[in-house]
Amino acid sequence: MTKQMSESMGIGVLLAVSGGLMDAYSYLFRGEVFANAQTGNILLFSVYLSRGQWAAALHYLCPILAFSLGIGCAAVIRHLCRERRLHWRQICLILEILILGLAAPLPQRANLLANSLISLACGAQVESFRKIDGSSVATTMCIGNLRSALHGLVEVGFTGSQAGKHDARVDLTIILFFAVGAILGSLLLPHAGTFTLWVSAGLLAVAAAVLFVRPHSPTEGGPL
Repeated sequence: MTKQMSESMGIGVLLAVSGGLMDAYSYLFRGEVFANAQTGNILLFSVYLSRGQWAAALHYLCPILAFSLGIGCAAVIRHLCRERRLHWRQICLILEILILGLAAPLPQRANLLANSLISLACGAQVESFRKIDGSSVATTMCIGNLRSALHGLVEVGFTGSQAGKHDARVDLTIILFFAVGAILGSLLLPHAGTFTLWVSAGLLAVAAAVLFVRPHSPTEGGPL
């Protein structure tokens, strides 16, 4: 089986760093909302809803809905771009870059819109890039990767499984670079402020550029 360039470790690292930076940016700069990991948003939405604090609940509900919309949009793009020269993952990356570019300059009074846009981009990314180096991973959150890594390590310990070893290596690498992205975002915020998000968009642009220079088959956008 031919390995897809979009599933390479290099692309995974770029996406993970970008994902970590987006989450740090939305939490530290945009009102403590998680752009990527919707579990925290669902929890806080539920808590505020139970207290009747409607405005606070809305603050977390909109990113959840935007994230869901991003997943749906990426799935629709995949179906609409069958037999097109431009690969559907390239289209999703371009849309992500545009969305982040629009979100960055928004003033902090528009945090709800900014967080929703970032979550929209994250939803598209998590749907578009679900495998790295043959292993199922997420480049915008860590809980599933952590579970898979620990499962793989246990399998290695008990059975010597090479597949478990490979999955653990991939998952831990993605977690590491997600953390690198979060650290990068935290360090850049005091200097670049709201435009720190453009660094995340820049990383996605590098990933898109790499995919554009790779030849691919037109079938379903090609095995890119």
